[in-house]
Amino acid sequence: MTKHSPHERAQRAAETERTKHIEAAWYAAIPSETARAFEREVEAARARGPVAPPANQAPGTLPNPPRPGREPKPPKVERRTGRGGRS
Repeated sequence: MTKHSPHERAQRAAETERTKHIEAAWYAAIPSETARAFEREVEAARARGPVAPPANQAPGTLPNPPRPGREPKPPKVERRTGRGGRS
């Protein structure tokens, strides 16, 4: 876990407080029916949960192609030589 300085924690707390104040002012400025509709949409979105991850790729495919110049080397093909050891 990351340690944060007391100053940074105080800044985060002040930012959270400012956000709550701005949100309360925004709710007071919009019509009540609109605010209720927005709250219903937020509840529905939270009930749905996070978006499912995308489908996996086909088996055996790499997620990213290799960088240019970094392609894997082709497998060596061993040729059988004659008895003399020369090709």
